[in-house]
Amino acid sequence: MDNIELNQEKSDLKIKKTSKSKLWLILLSFGSLSLVVAAVLFILTITKPKEQLAALDFPVLPTPKTLEGKIYSTLTGLEISDIAENTMPVFCVQTPNGLDGARPQVGVNEAKVVFEAIAEAGITRFAVIYQNPQSAIIGPVRSLRSYYLQWDSPFDCTITHAGGAADALQAVQRGGYKDLTENYTYMYRGTIGSRRWNNLFTTSNYLKKFASDHNYNTSSPTGFLRLTPEQANNNRINTQATNKLNILSATTKSTLETLPSVKSVTFRFGYNNNFNPTFTYNSTTNSYDRFYNSSEAHEVYNCPGEDLGEKNPESVCELKQLSPTVVIAMTVQESLAGDHYHEKILATGSGPVRIYQNGTVTTGTWKKEAVYDQIKFYDESGQEIALVPGQTWISAIPQYGSIEEN
Repeated sequence: MDNIELNQEKSDLKIKKTSKSKLWLILLSFGSLSLVVAAVLFILTITKPKEQLAALDFPVLPTPKTLEGKIYSTLTGLEISDIAENTMPVFCVQTPNGLDGARPQVGVNEAKVVFEAIAEAGITRFAVIYQNPQSAIIGPVRSLRSYYLQWDSPFDCTITHAGGAADALQAVQRGGYKDLTENYTYMYRGTIGSRRWNNLFTTSNYLKKFASDHNYNTSSPTGFLRLTPEQANNNRINTQATNKLNILSATTKSTLETLPSVKSVTFRFGYNNNFNPTFTYNSTTNSYDRFYNSSEAHEVYNCPGEDLGEKNPESVCELKQLSPTVVIAMTVQESLAGDHYHEKILATGSGPVRIYQNGTVTTGTWKKEAVYDQIKFYDESGQEIALVPGQTWISAIPQYGSIEEN
């Protein structure tokens, strides 16, 4: 009897264990089924047809394709509205810088490119490159030198001058240049006053009339390698950043602070300090304010783009600070010419160069293979240097001159 009861208890215990196991299996199966259902519902949610989702308006990020269609000036790299501007007539105007009435010059602020070199006796002169000029008055106009002519040649311009050195005039005649020398149909003499013999002027209208009268209606200038305005802006941020942004480390310093590597630079052409200018970097305009050695700002007359008549610029125009965007110092081989008065400068060949832009300096080499070839600039690794957009000022510093940076 006892054995029967014992066996019955064991049987009841086995049944209970079996019942519990089945319960756990049921619960586990239900839980798994719930997970599957949840997963299916999630997948159905994220794969819901697009037309059932609310429309989202994301901003269009800039890509290289959004820059397509923009047109840039051959001579400045700045954006222009019409590609035809790149083939408009170019004029290379010889402009004095002496103390005998040449200052302030007129219209130079509108130039695309300016070359500066010694003309004689330590006095510098400018070759000022204009395309489609608008200034009501331009000048003064002075005589030509052969090295200015060689710098002018790649711009396919009308050489605008008042006579010149014998070798320069011969080169103009033999080379078939577009030539506008002193001519009172297209130029005029202002009242002498303090300007003395530096009172020969022209106007935008006169230059355009000369081009039209002689069927010089287009030019095919060769410019310099340029960055686009967008590339130049990125370059400025990258090269000037005092504290580079490092996303892998924390910092409490400002990543926006900028510091130009060269605040100012002085070019010493020679013994005459009156012609040794200083360019000071202006971070607000991202350009270089030009000053005379006396620390006086180099101002030029800015004339409204309209016909003011044959006026003295000081009577009808306003002064404006000269401030190019790119400043270049080319070291050139220079000596006295055979007349022991004028200068002889080797405009072709190569030599050291220092390029100031975006508040920084790049050193390298300039090269000009032949008279009609444009100058190219290379960094120390041999890579051609791209210039930022804007007015470019190129100073030819004699090998005996110097460059002082601060």
